[in-house]
Amino acid sequence: MDNQNNNGFTNIQQQPQPQPTQPQADPYVPNTYVQLPPEEEVTSVGDWFLTILLMCIPCVGIIMLFVWAFGGSTQKSKANWAKAQLIWVAIGIIISVIFYLLLGAAILELAGSLQ
Repeated sequence: MDNQNNNGFTNIQQQPQPQPTQPQADPYVPNTYVQLPPEEEVTSVGDWFLTILLMCIPCVGIIMLFVWAFGGSTQKSKANWAKAQLIWVAIGIIISVIFYLLLGAAILELAGSLQ
């Protein structure tokens, strides 16, 4: 397909170049973006050390558990830990009451059989 023009140059017919194509998105996967919540500050070792130290003081420990569990300014990890500790305290109290009721009933039965 070479043609000669009147000025001596050869015309070469150009083949159409394939246009680069954009990669197509998978139609089955929506382009959705999930906004992650901001990362919470990590509780330091010193903070945990103080927490455990305060838990060793009998009345202060229980009061602080309620403050940490239901206070608004406490980190979420410490609040969840305090709630779990309160649940364990409640379970311990219930088991203790049952134990002492059974122990009291056994002592009364033993005292009644001695007469």
